[in-house]
Amino acid sequence: MKTSSIALLVMFHTILSLSATFATPTSFHENFLQCLSLHSDPSIPIYSPNSSSYESILQFSVRNLRFSTPTTPKPELIITALHESHVQAAVVCSRKYRLHLRTRSGGHDYEGLSYATDIPFVIVDLLNLQSISVDAKKGTAWVQAGATIGQLYHNIAVKSRTYGFPAGICPTVGVGGHLSGGGYGTLLRKYGLAADHIVDARLVNVDGKILDRKSMGEDLFWAIRGGGGASFGVVLSYKINLVHVPPVVTVFSFNKNLEEGATALVERWQYVADKLPQDLVIRIVINVVNSTQRGERTVQTSFQALFLGRVDKLIPIMEQ
Repeated sequence: MKTSSIALLVMFHTILSLSATFATPTSFHENFLQCLSLHSDPSIPIYSPNSSSYESILQFSVRNLRFSTPTTPKPELIITALHESHVQAAVVCSRKYRLHLRTRSGGHDYEGLSYATDIPFVIVDLLNLQSISVDAKKGTAWVQAGATIGQLYHNIAVKSRTYGFPAGICPTVGVGGHLSGGGYGTLLRKYGLAADHIVDARLVNVDGKILDRKSMGEDLFWAIRGGGGASFGVVLSYKINLVHVPPVVTVFSFNKNLEEGATALVERWQYVADKLPQDLVIRIVINVVNSTQRGERTVQTSFQALFLGRVDKLIPIMEQ
């Protein structure tokens, strides 16, 4: 009798364990979703692997196709925040349920840091947080992390012909990741990195609290200007100082293949590039292309330049 009772207890315990195991995914999603609803207002757009839009939302800003394969780890959920409180809720609930949190703005990180990892994770996509407010009188702007640098440039240009911002050249790069990583572009020689012009920020810390420069302290404020996206918190928006640019600038580019003397030009460029006026930047892009002479593959060097001024002032500089 005693043996049979023990056997029944063991069997009952086994059944409970199996039931708990099979119920874990469902209960996890329910608990996580409930947590999100309790910590945010209004409701959050959330996509699970069972959602019809899940795959398209996930792949929308994946720039490196190596992370777009069937074997790439996928997030448990994708949270497309519409409000700052949605990001706060995602941070609080991910911490509570011990889930890794990936933050994505533009998706241009070619290492897949914003949308892939080998441990269970959720994505907070900042795509919808794109507000940009430019104050041309003060020469400043507030820009949310989900906006692209192309959108930022456009909004600045609408308000002023004599203000710019020293960030990158690819218009679809997200502000959040670009500025948190430093951000370099064609105004680098005169104005430095994009991060050098951040004067304030709004950030969600590990406790789900929103901090600005004053409340986060200068050490953390220093770290988020070049220390990498989502390393120290989730940046919601940046306040930036704009820089002065002339109403007319000059751009040019030209290509040289290997057999056309590209090597000698690159060598020469290395000796003069740092000695040019700060208003002029010449960068080099090297690609493999088809040769126009023999139809074979060759190396092509593209010289691309921006000059902060009119062409009549640029020509004498280039003639030197």
